[in-house]
Amino acid sequence: MSNNIRVAIAGLGNCASSLIQGLEYYKNVDDSDFVPGIMHVKFGDYHISDMEIVAVFEVSTKKIGKDISEAIWEEPNCCAKFSDVPTKGVIVLPGPIEDGVAPHMKESFHCYDPSVVQAVDVAEVLKKTETDVLINFLPVGSEIATKRYAQACLDVNVAFANGIPAFIASDPEWSQKFTDRNIPVAGDDIKSQLGATILHRMLVSLAHERGIKMDETFQLNIGGNTDFENMKKEYRLTTKRISKTEAVTSMIPYEVPTRIGPSDYVPFIGDEKICYLWLKGKNFGGQPLSVQLKLSVQDSPNSAGVMIDVVRALKIAKDRGIGGPLISVSSYFFKHPPKQILDAEAVQLVEKFIKGEISI
Repeated sequence: MSNNIRVAIAGLGNCASSLIQGLEYYKNVDDSDFVPGIMHVKFGDYHISDMEIVAVFEVSTKKIGKDISEAIWEEPNCCAKFSDVPTKGVIVLPGPIEDGVAPHMKESFHCYDPSVVQAVDVAEVLKKTETDVLINFLPVGSEIATKRYAQACLDVNVAFANGIPAFIASDPEWSQKFTDRNIPVAGDDIKSQLGATILHRMLVSLAHERGIKMDETFQLNIGGNTDFENMKKEYRLTTKRISKTEAVTSMIPYEVPTRIGPSDYVPFIGDEKICYLWLKGKNFGGQPLSVQLKLSVQDSPNSAGVMIDVVRALKIAKDRGIGGPLISVSSYFFKHPPKQILDAEAVQLVEKFIKGEISI
């Protein structure tokens, strides 16, 4: 069992920048300290500082060839800077493009010309760097590219943390591939520390538990980062709507009219995400009740700490020889897991997983 966790990242956008900053920001915290956004400073045998970035794959000409400490600040990244990152000696590599760059995003992403730049062999890099876990931070809608990275993990025995709504852990065919190879996978579509989906889930669950008959609900999100620019085209966010909608509607045993997902791209608000929630229903005597709520948060750091916990959980699974989808971890940390479990129950299952009391 290795004392550190060797991590590769596909997509060096705002989420990756926040994660890399966080590893530096919290590297010296005591095991007993409270760190916002993670379950434990020491998650099982692993401290935050035990995570080491060893490879990064990108398509941007502004980032490829640069040390990650420099590349995380390149446009179009716009997340908040909360930590200085020293030179790491990890150079950003050209990853496969596939469907990772929508036609309307080529300019924003500064995508390389495949006739000039050749993508690296992902599996070869993962093997050479002795990667333990690959994080998928590709843009929403990158179905083919995600599968290519997932297959590379299968080829060289690397755990896969799928941060986007391209279904791998929750897809029976792909989850079986990881089970057959005895390689752990967690996903799909990372939850934020306190984001629109988790807040919506809790409101809907609370209303149902308190006997409210819900009539309708919606969640409208706007943002100014490239995630929202990418999702301007409806075809890019089909699985995103499915992921976010099922995460909410799974909290109630009957159908409710819903509209959930990204609504607009507002470039001048940068990495800020603004969410508007609406819930309408009836209480005793059929009397009307409605909830209207606004949430504003810096989008990318909101999920970075969550992914740090996911990576450490996957390494624990590898240490214990556990393969296939991690049900407890996926249910608590992701919007579209193989099995939806109430958050209050899922967090207890994760704690049991850490202690070794359960294997999934």
